[in-house]
Amino acid sequence: MRLEKCWFCSSTVYPGHGIQFVRNDAKIFRFCRSKCHKNFKMKRNPRKVKWTKAYRRLHGKDMTQDTTFEFERKRNRPERYDRNLAENTLKAIKKIVKVRADRESKHILNRMKGNKSKERKRDAKELEQSIHMVKAPSALQKDPSHTLPKVPVKVSQHSEEDRMKE
Repeated sequence: MRLEKCWFCSSTVYPGHGIQFVRNDAKIFRFCRSKCHKNFKMKRNPRKVKWTKAYRRLHGKDMTQDTTFEFERKRNRPERYDRNLAENTLKAIKKIVKVRADRESKHILNRMKGNKSKERKRDAKELEQSIHMVKAPSALQKDPSHTLPKVPVKVSQHSEEDRMKE
């Protein structure tokens, strides 16, 4: 059973699924679903479409370089069947999957490191702007400590004649 990769989004295309497009120069493009096929026909670049793997890798959202990707590469060299080799390979696959999952979680944590302070600042600003929604107006009048301190603002007053001239 051969599992192909979608040309547009890099997801897995299982046998009997997806669409295959053959160009005049005999280049074969496989697509996992009509969404990818339509985007290809519209000549969209997968690196600029946000939901594709190419975009995620290019913008640092997914891991790009890791030794575990080496095992996933397609090899066209035929191997003579060996039961012990197959057994060891299956054991190794389980270990590789675990290692990759650990590395991906570390990658995500490193990516999200700087977001906590930004989120706190954004939340504090939102709370300042809409404190009236959190506390009832009557509670704010009774206990002024819940409100934000009033900042005096100087306003220059123009005479009526100046206003008339404008």
